[in-house]
Amino acid sequence: MTRVSEAAAGGPPPSTLRAWWLASRPTTLPAAIIPVVVGTAVAQRAGGAQWTAALAALAGALLIQIGTNLANDVFDFERGADTADRVGPLRVTQAGLLSPRAVRSGAAVVFLLAALGPGLYLTAVAGWPVVVIGLLSIAAAIAYTGGPYPLAYHALGDVFVMLFFGFVAVVGTAYVQRGSIPMLAWPAALAVGALSTALLVVNNLRDIDSDARVGKRTLAVELGRLGTLTEYVALLLLAYSVPLLMFLGADMSLWSLMPLATLPVVYVRVRTLVLARDAASFDACLRGTAALMLTFSVLLAAGVLV
Repeated sequence: MTRVSEAAAGGPPPSTLRAWWLASRPTTLPAAIIPVVVGTAVAQRAGGAQWTAALAALAGALLIQIGTNLANDVFDFERGADTADRVGPLRVTQAGLLSPRAVRSGAAVVFLLAALGPGLYLTAVAGWPVVVIGLLSIAAAIAYTGGPYPLAYHALGDVFVMLFFGFVAVVGTAYVQRGSIPMLAWPAALAVGALSTALLVVNNLRDIDSDARVGKRTLAVELGRLGTLTEYVALLLLAYSVPLLMFLGADMSLWSLMPLATLPVVYVRVRTLVLARDAASFDACLRGTAALMLTFSVLLAAGVLV
């Protein structure tokens, strides 16, 4: 039974507006919000946040995230990666809810809005580096699953997430508010990037068999199940080393260690992933890792501010 027939069996198919909402993948949007929150906390500690710039950075991050989701939806479908046996969230192109042309056009419009809205404002505020950051971010978003050498199909998706959801997003947010890069932005970006990448690792481990069948060589496919589990643990350990390093090397108060209060949850998350075998258990691990990332990042931002 196809996605469309499944939807029909449970009631009428989604409206066009609902289909676009599903295509935007709203559950992924916290991954765009969190780096801006942490980067703004760093900017506040470094001399004061600029709230208009912070809001513009947030708008740009959300638009680029949505554009990336739309691009992935259509490019994965066109490459044959989204088949009827894939698990995970519904893909609107594969389900026939929106045409490939419509989704591709939607991605282009969203990227254009990011460039002409927050992009132009932040360029006026912070200068030409914003243009470089914006163009690289949009190009990488398209190249993640599109173009002649899609990053996600050549085991580079994890590098993409670490770089753009960690360093570019956190450091860039602090830069547009302060006009320079506070040193604290780098370790903060490392922690956020590691947790964002851990989310991708869970997603790729869930899809490891279906990706291998269609030739999508994610890092999980290359490493295998054990190697991917090891990567997940290593990313969490990397993230949790950051508060300790900040406390020891950046003249931070004991409050900077607040994220370590969530360490007991790490054992639960790792155990859940080790035991996961079906879509439901993997999705539970995804939700749990996302919740861990949110809690850790809020405590990290608070520790930076205190």
